Amino acid sequence: MKICLISNLYPPNILGGAEVSVKKVSEELVKKGHEVIVVTTPFSENDVEIINGVKIYQVKPLNLYEIYHHPNQSMLLKPLWHIIDLWNPYDERIIKNILKTENPDVVHIHNFKGLSLSSFAPAKSLKIPLVFTAHDYSLVCMRANLLNSSGEICKNPSALCKIYNQIQKHLAKNKVDLLISPSQFVINKLKSNGFFKDVKSKKIPLGIEPHKEKFEKDYSQTNILYVGNLGEHKGVHILLKAFRKIKNWNIRLDIVGKGICSEKLKSMSENDNRIKFHDFLEGKELIKMYQLANLTVVPSIWYDNSPMVIYESFSCRTPVIGSKIGGIPELIKDGFNGYLFEAGNVNELQQLLENLIDSPETLKELEQGTYESVQRYTMDNHIKQLENEYQKLAK
Repeated sequence: MKICLISNLYPPNILGGAEVSVKKVSEELVKKGHEVIVVTTPFSENDVEIINGVKIYQVKPLNLYEIYHHPNQSMLLKPLWHIIDLWNPYDERIIKNILKTENPDVVHIHNFKGLSLSSFAPAKSLKIPLVFTAHDYSLVCMRANLLNSSGEICKNPSALCKIYNQIQKHLAKNKVDLLISPSQFVINKLKSNGFFKDVKSKKIPLGIEPHKEKFEKDYSQTNILYVGNLGEHKGVHILLKAFRKIKNWNIRLDIVGKGICSEKLKSMSENDNRIKFHDFLEGKELIKMYQLANLTVVPSIWYDNSPMVIYESFSCRTPVIGSKIGGIPELIKDGFNGYLFEAGNVNELQQLLENLIDSPETLKELEQGTYESVQRYTMDNHIKQLENEYQKLAK
């Protein structure tokens, strides 16, 4: 098959797990004998590149700035950027020309912000089946995370947000043939907000390659790990507060990632020598961090979808403590491969950490649970499910 994936970002431009997943899936589909085209925003000076067998078109949208630079923009520019990004005729024309040239059997859109909702229209007008994978809540919320300006779950959207929601609902209507998400929670949340009510949906968890060799962990010191964006919605401040309340000097917290709250979080550590901040890591360096860790913590305070961090941690046999919110409980089972705590509850997270720090035997039992869990989330299984859905649509 000839498959076109559309993603607002593609490595080396990374802001979250979605773009990493798109790259892995694209390259795996090529290995399976498919022809794969990716449409994304620029990451190099070339308009078209072929990387690991994937043909990549780099489209530069006509907007105030590119999506990769969005987190660091002023609050004055962001609303205007969003308005332009609602429907960008320039993006629509460029993407339509690419699809006419390539004539794929199916188009699969991932994160679209930065390429605008107009990226949905060309496939429909050219009568090419369109799949959409929802990694967040961009269709419902301008912030994409359903949090209000105070950093809390938004229960009463403003009039502006309601108008934004209605416009997006109108623009997305009748464009998608199949809705996919790694978590059922996200599918349900989109449908409850009036999106894709009559569209077939399917939960397809992310894919990961389990590491075959078992890495022997050390329990003389408990190593706790956070990997991900350092934005407030990820709840790293909750983890720091819980960790600093623990009066045990034989523990360590490694924080891997970058983001808008980086300096604020570093100041929260107040020179605690047990805490070390790392920049963005990937490949063997990141794998080593998971292997050395006794626990990974995912302390999100937003309705997190299906964090790649959990899959990566499980693949290295590292248990996960995660917030009981969004799609996280679909991956973590209490006492089997980790534990869940109430999102934002510092005391409950502190207690869980203290209990596990004092119980290496429990950690070893959880490690076995992670190994059993990750066997369900192999990349091969993920690709097979995608191929099956593509083939049904392309008939």
